[in-house]
Amino acid sequence: MEQLADHLRRLPPSCGPVRLIAVDGHAGSGKSTFAGQLAAALDGAPVLHLDDIASHEELFGWTGRLLAQVIEPLSRGASAHYSPYDWHARRFGPARTLPPAPVILVEGVGAGRRVLRPHLARLLWMELPHEESWRRGRSRDGEEQREFWDGWVRAEVEHFAEDPSRPFADLLVRQRKEGYELLVGPAGTLGPDRKITLGDEPSAMC
Repeated sequence: MEQLADHLRRLPPSCGPVRLIAVDGHAGSGKSTFAGQLAAALDGAPVLHLDDIASHEELFGWTGRLLAQVIEPLSRGASAHYSPYDWHARRFGPARTLPPAPVILVEGVGAGRRVLRPHLARLLWMELPHEESWRRGRSRDGEEQREFWDGWVRAEVEHFAEDPSRPFADLLVRQRKEGYELLVGPAGTLGPDRKITLGDEPSAMC
């Protein structure tokens, strides 16, 4: 993980002074856990969770809000201000501030959508089949969320059919029993799905 963090720190800024890193993948694929570990390796880099931007009414229709509240101010070197959504109360809460840190992670389904890609320094995709991802997510959220998951799966299928992220991923992230394996993604310069070594170590694990 330290090798990946060092690699990301050395990238040129992509959104004003910020290196914006997207962590995308199917719901339940482990994006939040991976982003949290990567943020720690980046000395506490901020993580913007797209669950805070989406809502029940706009599972994927939040592009304009994200651009206006987050991307536009960061691109000017200013702090972003957004109101995180409360999924239990079904309303947006008090505004939260996101300063323009050297590296910011954007984590969530759709983080690699086409309108955001021009602002990204790297797009990472969690490489886990959608059936397994959704099974893990349903198990995590329990029976009380079954109806929500039924609607979510339909919405996610429609989103990725119209606006896929994986074909544009720079790196694919595969979770192992210990750590993660990194592969060069379809948009990488070494060709699709090839292992990459970040640094001098002979392994692609982090």
